Amino acid sequence: MTGFLLWCLLLFLCWPLALLALVLYPIVWLLLLPFRIVGIAVGGVLELIASIIMLPARVFRYERQRVRP
Repeated sequence: MTGFLLWCLLLFLCWPLALLALVLYPIVWLLLLPFRIVGIAVGGVLELIASIIMLPARVFRYERQRVRP
């Protein structure tokens, strides 16, 4: 909602710039989409590596909790 209100204010102050922003926004979004996808993939790979590294500690902690009554 805030973005829309800011765009309306820009439309009131400088309508050519507001129309240019309205036209360019989808183009910029499409250009940045591959970077978002790469970011999601890299985040997933880093979480996988972290979970593999932490697996022995989690297994030993579970064994210790299970042994003690």
